[in-house]
This record gives sequence, C-alpha cells and structure tokens, in this order.
Amino acid sequence: MNSTVRIAMMFAAFISPAIAQQKPPGKSPDMSACPMHTKQKPSSQGQHDEGVVQRGDEVMGFSHEKTTHHFRLYPDGGAIEAEANDAKDTTSRDEIRSHLGHIVTMFSAGDFSAPMLIHAQNPPGKEEMKRLRDAIQYRLEATEKGARIRITTKDQDALRAAYEFLRFQIADHQTGDTTEITKAP
Repeated sequence: MNSTVRIAMMFAAFISPAIAQQKPPGKSPDMSACPMHTKQKPSSQGQHDEGVVQRGDEVMGFSHEKTTHHFRLYPDGGAIEAEANDAKDTTSRDEIRSHLGHIVTMFSAGDFSAPMLIHAQNPPGKEEMKRLRDAIQYRLEATEKGARIRITTKDQDALRAAYEFLRFQIADHQTGDTTEITKAP
C-alpha cells in the first residue's frame, strides 16, 4: 500500500467520528448515552418522602407548607403538635384543630388508619397502642396557632409503644425533633 493511500485511510479514520458527532443544523445532539446528561430518577426514599407530604396534606386536610408539625416524647407519653406558620392563618389553625380532634377520637378507639394512609405503612408501636388503648389517654389541647394531642399512660408497654410511634413520626416527617425523652411543659 502506498503512503498516500495509507495517509488518506488514517485521515478518514480520524475525521469520520468527529463528523458523525456534529449536529445537523436545527437539531439538538442526542445526549441520552451520556451519563452526565441523563435525568436522575428520584430515589425510592425521595419518592416516599414526597408521598408522605402529598398523602399527609390529603388526609390531614391542611397544607404542610403552611403548617409545622412536632412530635414530643415525655416521661408519661408524648405529644403530637401542629401549628399554622402564620398567626393570622386562622383557616389552617381551624383545620389543624378539627383534624387533631378527629385523631383523638380515632386513636382512643384504637383506630390508627390515618397514619397508615399518610405513611403507606404501619407505624411501629401502632399494634401495641391499639391493643393497649384502654391504658392510654389522648387529650386535645388548643394552642395559639393550632393544637396538640397529649398522649399519657402509666403502662410501661404502652409507653414504649408510644415512643416507637412518635420516633417513627419524627423520622418520617423529618421534623428534626429530638428522639430523647424530655420534660413535659
């Protein structure tokens, strides 16, 4: 093979891929094979978190964006709190009070279907709280911007179950609340 043909073949081999990668006028290059350009699918954890928020808004009847949740662990039980972020938001305040009032009635009867609907799983401690419902008291307390459910018990098994339930809520709602037992206000 003469040197001219060899040089032409090397030139063609070098230039062909570059020409093939050029985009035709008016068309975007296909980047689907490039890992830097592929759209990231939300992680299953991200999908779960989004589901908790969406289902929570539907089940609770008020917006997570306009309200704040807290879960507290106390020596005699704990608390579930929700408040409107804006003191003038009486609509959210009233929706919170209505929802938590309904939850007091449900939990007192051993009905924990609302947390199941929100979290798409049975929260830890739920079965024991249901079984020991006569040993647990649920009391609705109005707050300035919402309400709280005060959970109390003298039964050690019910107390452990309530702590499991509340710690799960803290984690799944990502409230940042302490999972340690603190002094009741």
